[in-house]
Amino acid sequence: LDDANIHRFLRVLRDLTSRTQFLVITHNRKTMEAADVLYGVTMEEPGLSKLVSVNLVQEPA
Repeated sequence: LDDANIHRFLRVLRDLTSRTQFLVITHNRKTMEAADVLYGVTMEEPGLSKLVSVNLVQEPA
């Protein structure tokens, strides 16, 4: 998606997140920045996959 449509897409996702969860597969940086949690799969060795997760939600101090 181009930048204008990414912003529209993210607005719709934000509007719906209070009622549902989404699993979005993307390489788009702006879409990843809007996420609460990122999951990735890497293959350091052929045939050996590793799952990586990053929680982007800031905990209150």
